[in-house]
Amino acid sequence: MTTQNTKKILVIDDETDVTDLLVYKLKQAGYDVKAVNDSLMAVGEIRRTQPDLLILDILMPDLGGVQLCRMLRADTETKDIPILFLTALSEIPDRIKGFESGADDYLSKPFDNRELLLRIAALLKRSVHRNATGEVRHEPIRVRELELDADRHSVNAAGNPVELTATEFRLLELLMERAGRVQTREHLLSSVWNYEADIETRTVDTHIRRLREKLGACGDYIETVRGVGYRICESSAA
Repeated sequence: MTTQNTKKILVIDDETDVTDLLVYKLKQAGYDVKAVNDSLMAVGEIRRTQPDLLILDILMPDLGGVQLCRMLRADTETKDIPILFLTALSEIPDRIKGFESGADDYLSKPFDNRELLLRIAALLKRSVHRNATGEVRHEPIRVRELELDADRHSVNAAGNPVELTATEFRLLELLMERAGRVQTREHLLSSVWNYEADIETRTVDTHIRRLREKLGACGDYIETVRGVGYRICESSAA
């Protein structure tokens, strides 16, 4: 039985045997789960139900998962919903394409149920969806021409608003909070993705690249420390 605080998950995959299994496993774990087997119907269902998390396949007829993810990220009503790709595509270029489309995480089939549940829990933990009461107010963080307001979930770069996914926002927030200090890829994986186990550090590199592109000229503030990680520079190089 679901409760008022139960997280809602929507699974979008054209294979009914996959969605049936996922719905069963996730309901066992205490989630409120629904499945859609027609990707063309997915956007309307997402807008109507406003799930806390989406699980998408990539290889679907008519409307593929990557295209659907891009559509959702471009829509103000759905841009902040965490997205996990669950797909048979397992090569590194496929993962990079998935992350570049706006996904927050990527898991290949066949998958381990425990790993899936851990990744879901991690995504929900860092979701930008917050309670309307009991929030702690924070002052905006400023680094040169970058300003990040956690309470409003807004970012301005040189006076221009920047739209970021939940993961990109948390990544930038962490770098700005620790401006001037190098953050290792492993630390970023642990702090932003909440992962202690090994996953590809390429995940961090891909998100940093997307973040730099979105920040425009301010993206140059993010410095690569070769062989270690990244930092945001508090002042321009001499």
